[in-house]
Amino acid sequence: MDDELNVTYITFDGHVEVQKYRYLYFVIMFTAYILILCSNSTIVCIIVINKALHEPMYIFIAALLINSVLYSTAIYPKLLIDFLSEKQIISYSACLFQWFIYYTLAASEFFLLAAMSYDRYVSICKPLQYPTIMRKTTVYIFLILAWILPVCQVSVGTLLNANRKLCTFILKGIICNSTVQNLHCVSSTVINIYGLILFVEFVPLPVLFILFTYTRIFIITYRSSREVRRKAAQTCLPHLLVLINFSCLSTYDVLLARLETNVPKTVRLIMSLQIIFYHPLFNPIIYGFKMKEIYKHLKRLFRPDKLN
Repeated sequence: MDDELNVTYITFDGHVEVQKYRYLYFVIMFTAYILILCSNSTIVCIIVINKALHEPMYIFIAALLINSVLYSTAIYPKLLIDFLSEKQIISYSACLFQWFIYYTLAASEFFLLAAMSYDRYVSICKPLQYPTIMRKTTVYIFLILAWILPVCQVSVGTLLNANRKLCTFILKGIICNSTVQNLHCVSSTVINIYGLILFVEFVPLPVLFILFTYTRIFIITYRSSREVRRKAAQTCLPHLLVLINFSCLSTYDVLLARLETNVPKTVRLIMSLQIIFYHPLFNPIIYGFKMKEIYKHLKRLFRPDKLN
């Protein structure tokens, strides 16, 4: 009983007329969750099953899609429970865990996109050296670093926040994101500096690296034949679309969500839903339809009668 009394609960204040539209919210989000699981898992299975797709580029794509499944699983079940509950609450420890998963996978996404851009750079700009540079060992190292580094670094921030005193117990949102910092009684200089360091490491640095590699790719392909430019565009454009989409949503989440502005609750809800709904569905659509080899296997899976 004492342990139960000591649990600190936080109330989500980002829902709009949830009592009135709870079942509509539930059906929409449940459908979205099923679509996310099925679409991402289908492409991952296609990549795993087909040995022709066991190349670095497709392995990184599979890792990105696994991220989307894990990311959604950390958010959607709790959301679905909240829609059917009289009170939308969460314990502070569970909130920190969701916050940890949320930002670990977000950072991992940027690192994986950076690894993919390097893979494309070596493939297009240094084709003769590609088999030597992008060996299986290199790919595994990139994957391990993309997941382990965020886990270790975000866990430090989570532990620093674990014992901080709360003065506010109402969270302006529907998930535990950067707005959790607004619940604390006193702003911590150490945590703010550490958070800034992680932000620079997780977002601007990978984005700058990606932009640099793709700039080099476009310079090289511009001087090449039309066929080379077409193949480069086929493989690079989906990655750039995913990068632009994810960077915009991450910028909103990290910067705008922490500003103490009187943003209408409906606008906050719409932006939050875009983060948790749009991006996990955007990845499989882009990679499923824009990547020629994956699209070919998708057609073979769903429309075998149309293939020769």
